[in-house]
Amino acid sequence: MIMKENGNSCSGTRMSKEGETMREDLVTRTQRLLAPSLVIHSDIVVKRGHGVYLESVDGKRYLDFTSGLAVANVGHSHPKIVEAIKKQAEELVHAGCMFYYEPLAEYPERLKEVTPPGLDRFFFSNSGAEAIEGALKLARYFTGRQGILAFSGAFHGRTYGALSLTASNAKYRNRYAPLLPSVYHAPYPYCYRCDIGREPETCSLECFGHVETLLNRLIAPEEIACAVIEPMLGEGGYVVPPARYLKKLRKLCDREGILLIFDEVQSGMGRTGRWFASEHFGIVPDIMTLAKGIANGMPLSAVVSSGRIMDGWAPGTHGTTFGGNPVSLCAAAATLRVIEEERLLENAAVVGSKALERLESMKDRHPVIGDVRGRGLMIGVEFVREGKEPDRATVEKIMKTCLDRGLLLVECGGDKNILRLIPPLVITREEMDHGLDILEEAIVKSA
Repeated sequence: MIMKENGNSCSGTRMSKEGETMREDLVTRTQRLLAPSLVIHSDIVVKRGHGVYLESVDGKRYLDFTSGLAVANVGHSHPKIVEAIKKQAEELVHAGCMFYYEPLAEYPERLKEVTPPGLDRFFFSNSGAEAIEGALKLARYFTGRQGILAFSGAFHGRTYGALSLTASNAKYRNRYAPLLPSVYHAPYPYCYRCDIGREPETCSLECFGHVETLLNRLIAPEEIACAVIEPMLGEGGYVVPPARYLKKLRKLCDREGILLIFDEVQSGMGRTGRWFASEHFGIVPDIMTLAKGIANGMPLSAVVSSGRIMDGWAPGTHGTTFGGNPVSLCAAAATLRVIEEERLLENAAVVGSKALERLESMKDRHPVIGDVRGRGLMIGVEFVREGKEPDRATVEKIMKTCLDRGLLLVECGGDKNILRLIPPLVITREEMDHGLDILEEAIVKSA
């Protein structure tokens, strides 16, 4: 379905008024029925999506810089994904671990062609949080240890094990204690807001001392099963850590027999211009978790590891009813093919690099932008007041102005003062420039 450039599906004002009534009615009905704990980030009601665009019921067209929270990596309703879903749905929709079927072998055979060397065993589930739960169980089962090292700013999900690691915002944990025991947090290497006041130019990774102190004073390394870290911090602020920090962590894990787990739920599947963010740092984890963009909107996630670690996971010690759903696996296989055939890794790297260049020039013109960072099409823009104080109010104004002008954005960070730019990997240079035009106009208006 190609959306019309004028932003309306039909002419005249009658349909627009009808669409507005439909929007208000649907929002009211939904809010009456759903638990308010579920946050829906805008009041627009979407009728359809195609590529990098969404169309609302009142006919307005939006440039989507959220990808449904980094999920629609190859764009909304990509015809090859839709075709794969339709074809599989006509043959088999569900298996429930009762029998074998072709996608259960075909997709992991394809996936292992792009995963880091040696990571060629898979457990499929439905969400990022489920993948984290599975990775924690695998690490504890394999090592026989109970301790877990995590990092401040992390977001790993909201189920109890994943929530015990999540530390991006206290509200996620509020009134849910006690959480999983033996979880210890060290500061994430967030250079723009260094916990010990260092500057990147003179930093000697003193922040890693927090990890070493933790192992000396709180839990012995021989009791730690795994260290779980996002190779690029996601919901906590879109932070790119120093490569030498992750390499030092890898060396520590090797020395102490600790499994290194990379949470690539948001950063994986081409988002950063490479298949996985870990490739930017030249580090291979022991376990990796995938979700979000893996099946371009169909529910699917994966725990990925080596035969050395996963082959001893005894039958029945972990399981799933819906994980590895045949329709989702076919959508995931089609997603892989589209990324390769349309050279979307290269496109993400090129368009993302140009976007970062332009955002850096915007930072020079607008003091409210404190920092710009990212890789590929995983970009964070941090807004501040004088003295680096987080400026949430300006971000809220900018997002509202952008939404009014047809650009959909989402924020992140503990103070919600960071805009994340995560458009589908199919975005063109022209579409990116158009979105950045709208963004800069909104920044000027917010001043």
